[in-house]
Amino acid sequence: MSRDVPIHSWPGSYYINSEKRWENGTLSLTRTTVRFVSNQSKESLASFRLSRIVEIKMESSSFIFSTLTVLEEGNVKHWFGSLKPNRVVVYNVLEHFWRERLLSPSSEAQRAEAQPTKGRELISLVAGAQKRLEDTGRVLGHQGEQFDNMMQGLEKIDSDLGVADKLLSELESPSWWPFGKLPWKTQQDAKAEDAARAAAAASSSAARYSSRNKLITSIPAVLSKGGESDLKPGCLLVLVSSLEVRNTNCQLLHRFERNEIDEIRVHSPYEITVRQRFIGKPDICYRLLSAKMPEALSVLEMQYKKKIEFTSDYTDFKTTPVSSPRDTEGKSWTEGLLQTCQETELPLEVPAGELSQLQVHVFQPSVSQAEAQELKQMLMQLKNLALEAETELERQDEALDVLTSSTDRATMHIEKHTCRMKRLL
Repeated sequence: MSRDVPIHSWPGSYYINSEKRWENGTLSLTRTTVRFVSNQSKESLASFRLSRIVEIKMESSSFIFSTLTVLEEGNVKHWFGSLKPNRVVVYNVLEHFWRERLLSPSSEAQRAEAQPTKGRELISLVAGAQKRLEDTGRVLGHQGEQFDNMMQGLEKIDSDLGVADKLLSELESPSWWPFGKLPWKTQQDAKAEDAARAAAAASSSAARYSSRNKLITSIPAVLSKGGESDLKPGCLLVLVSSLEVRNTNCQLLHRFERNEIDEIRVHSPYEITVRQRFIGKPDICYRLLSAKMPEALSVLEMQYKKKIEFTSDYTDFKTTPVSSPRDTEGKSWTEGLLQTCQETELPLEVPAGELSQLQVHVFQPSVSQAEAQELKQMLMQLKNLALEAETELERQDEALDVLTSSTDRATMHIEKHTCRMKRLL
């Protein structure tokens, strides 16, 4: 089995208790373990699973030297010092992954199952529903384009009616007034039109704001603005029309509107950077690291297909097997289940046919954890599609209201201009 690719690495030193000395090297965090490798001997001086960690603390050695300590099961304490960029950043990342421990376990045996299970049947059903919803979204998008074309046509008609009104006003003005429409009538008409437009814009913007700010998913994360020297706990909110970065107190740090995001770079299934570029001033870039990032990536890949970019480090992660931090001593979930079943005594009076059915029921779970994780991601994508379809429907409802009011106003203006032209004849 290939070794896990590090999610993050930091240069530092490790205290070898048996030799009473410090050794320079690299501290790295993988999917399942924390490892320290010496720079000189290239050997692993410390390696332990996330599931075996009891406590992570920031302490001082000899009351002067700032260190990071990790207490492992069995009362084994590991000391790490001279961490770069600083020990607070390392503590935030390690503590986040240790606390979450939500990377879904999967075994090669479960992936190699050839017979269809309940989980695969559910996945196929959800995939069919997703395809139908995508087709519906395309139809809604085409219908929205037609509404936009109708709006442009009505705007042209309104502009032409404005020219007609100006010409009729010049014809209706008395001979002693050579400047077209009388000034007091111009001011009254302008005030009435401005008030009507302001009221319509206010109601439309309020409805659009409520529909565009619907939450799809929210994940805890360790984030920084720009570099990696100030990684702090926070959260990432994926909305229908934007991405929001918030701190631990749910205070908004920055909102990336959907049309303002220039790039989403995926470094690994657990780390991304979101960038918004400007002309004449620095870019706004946030780096986010989260154990739950795979759940958000399934939505981001659909929302930002043209703006998302996968790095070479991401391909390295995809080629290595995924395991869970909750796995202990290298035993998979299926191995533990087999051992439990072997230790369980079955009644001797059970017939052979019923015994085989019982064994199938025990050894083959209806939905594996890998299938459950895949279903979760697909349902997240369905939620995203449904919210986008709902937002598009609300936008089209608003467009229909505007079309109706614009058509009534245009009809009224045409009838009014017709009467004015009849009076001029």
